Amino acid sequence: MSAALPTSSREWHLVARPHGWPEAKDFALREAPVTAPAEGRVLVRNLHFSVDPYMRGRMNDVKSYAPPFKLDHPMQGGAVGEVVASAAEGFSVGDHVLHGLGWREYAEVPAEHAVKIDASLAPVSAYLGVLGMPGLTAYAGLFEVASFKEGDAVFVSGAAGAVGSQVGQMAKIKGASRVIGSAGSDEKVKLLVEEYGFDAAFNYKKGPVREQLAEAAPDGIDVYFDNVGGEHLEAALSTLNLHGRVTMCGMIAQYNATEPTPGPSNLALVIGKRLRLQGILVGDHAALQPKFVQEVAGWIASGALKYTETNVRGIENGYDAFVGMLRGENTGKMVVSLDA
Repeated sequence: MSAALPTSSREWHLVARPHGWPEAKDFALREAPVTAPAEGRVLVRNLHFSVDPYMRGRMNDVKSYAPPFKLDHPMQGGAVGEVVASAAEGFSVGDHVLHGLGWREYAEVPAEHAVKIDASLAPVSAYLGVLGMPGLTAYAGLFEVASFKEGDAVFVSGAAGAVGSQVGQMAKIKGASRVIGSAGSDEKVKLLVEEYGFDAAFNYKKGPVREQLAEAAPDGIDVYFDNVGGEHLEAALSTLNLHGRVTMCGMIAQYNATEPTPGPSNLALVIGKRLRLQGILVGDHAALQPKFVQEVAGWIASGALKYTETNVRGIENGYDAFVGMLRGENTGKMVVSLDA
């Protein structure tokens, strides 16, 4: 056990369910006592925690694939940290672990919900992004769900984000004939082409997505990795080739909508083109984790795969980081860092 444990920890609570865009009044940063871990548990000092689009859905009191956040309780999400006290076999003070109790400075984590990580492979924050849930989402979504094969032309929406940026690069590494991305600023478009090696990219705010995609993909696309939905999905359906595949990962265009959003007007194309549209939840692909970490860590080490993080420092800025991510202010993975 560690000799000098802190007595209190700050943590973010959801205090009201947002209607539309989350507002500061829906959240509160509160103090909570810290005690030595109970048997079979470890006390972790969080170094970084993740803010992700799916968290917006958990703020609604609706039945979904993950239970809603409880009001007046600390929110949850991916975090990496250092064990400062252990009452669990197999975990020692100083171990770095990945777990699901983010949004707080200290977390008492059941040992079965903590995964030791190798800090020598990459900075530990990478286990929240390129080597973590977003990276595995990209890997499983492209190779298992979309059945990617060498020579496919791939279109990725939200391509400068944590998932999209990895999808495009993985496709290039595995022999895509063409990789196209959309992003929300000229700076991100430049990053996609010059840093991440996309063949083409466009700013979706500068004109109709369908027209820009058609110009970027004159021979059509075989795979669409959808992080946005809405206009992007409609454009992709019109551009997909026969037997095209769509991985439906996210629909950030409608997460904060207060009215029902219409579906694509050209959905009937799915029939004639024999398209396959399939959703992905990363939890279904946990068995891929060891292979994924080994392969992607190798790509990072060789320089074949690059990644970007947007680090917001200080737990007090957790709400701002979350809303900033929803607005697309991040490039790559948005991470809240507490190790300052």
